[in-house]
Amino acid sequence: MTPTVRFTFSRLQHALSLSFGCGLSPYAPGTVGALAGLPLHFVLAPLGPLWESVILLQLFVLGVWACHKTGEALGEPDHGAIVWDETWGMALVLAWAPGGYLWWPLAFVLFRFFDITKPWPVNLPNDHMENGLGVMLDDALAAFYAVAVLWAANFAFERLF
Repeated sequence: MTPTVRFTFSRLQHALSLSFGCGLSPYAPGTVGALAGLPLHFVLAPLGPLWESVILLQLFVLGVWACHKTGEALGEPDHGAIVWDETWGMALVLAWAPGGYLWWPLAFVLFRFFDITKPWPVNLPNDHMENGLGVMLDDALAAFYAVAVLWAANFAFERLF
């Protein structure tokens, strides 16, 4: 099934899992979904990284439910239009990215790189879980990798310059 605008806004879980329409993009819906993580981060950032992470943890749990229900409705557990995992993952990366705004382009590229290439263990949830938890968990791991590389790069940059 190909989701439509009507499908997207027919239920809360569909609107969330398709990131309020970002997943309907005919080109690179995952990338568009990841870009939607920027406004989510802007809304949560004034709370600080700890409280932002607490809210993102709650949104992770909500995302597991929403992505699972939408995957069932679409007949495919990780349908390409389901992009809440990218939106959520990018917001998490930005919450913990070092060095301010200058690191954000690299944060975006790293997150998308790890999400698309799925190095071990990022690939495990997709390979072994066909449900909302699998959809969300691989992006959580990709976000962890991206943040780790960002902090290593920031550490090296500060030592060199």
